[in-house]
Amino acid sequence: MKEPDGHSEVSSPTPTPLWRRRIALCVLAGCLAACLGVVAGFWWFVWAVPTEEVALDRDADGIVVLTGGSSRVSDAMELLAEGRGKRLLITGVHRTTSSTELARLHRDYARLMACCVDLDHSAVNTVGNAIETRRWAHRRSIRSLIVVTSNYHMPRAMAELARQLPDVALIAFPVVTDNVRTDQWWNPPTARLLLSEYLKYIAAQLRMRLEPVFAATQAARGRRVAST
Repeated sequence: MKEPDGHSEVSSPTPTPLWRRRIALCVLAGCLAACLGVVAGFWWFVWAVPTEEVALDRDADGIVVLTGGSSRVSDAMELLAEGRGKRLLITGVHRTTSSTELARLHRDYARLMACCVDLDHSAVNTVGNAIETRRWAHRRSIRSLIVVTSNYHMPRAMAELARQLPDVALIAFPVVTDNVRTDQWWNPPTARLLLSEYLKYIAAQLRMRLEPVFAATQAARGRRVAST
């Protein structure tokens, strides 16, 4: 029957299909799980960062220090003076900084600076540090290496170095300063620094896992092109 003039038919709302609700719930659950994973991972990262400098129980062929934090170079020079390594690489040095200037800043180690220290001016990030360290280690026949960097930076530095130097024994020597005390990680400046470093660590881990996949894909694509 036709509706009277002036009255429009009101349709009842169409119920959401069951499969859409299931997808929405799955997406929500996935987001929640990802958030919980990030929080749990950050908690693990905070407690994994060393809060005290370690006492080395062995010496090494060489020492590498990654620039970027206070007292890193001084600690590395002290290890070299103690005979913990035969040679030291300072990687990530500013291009305008020379051995003479570093010797002037570290007068107690001027003799060591002249004989046993190499500078790398090429690296601008942790990946570059690892690549330049690999080149230096191969050139110097380094089979064991003490790694000196800030405590919060150590997990990412060790991961990058292990990727570049799988046959070299790496010994961590984390530098702990009062400015970054992970036992007080809830302080806003420290929390921001640790969260930033944790996200960089996660990004580095993802990149290192995806690189072989991309390389294999590119190789397969190259083989297909060559065969055509």
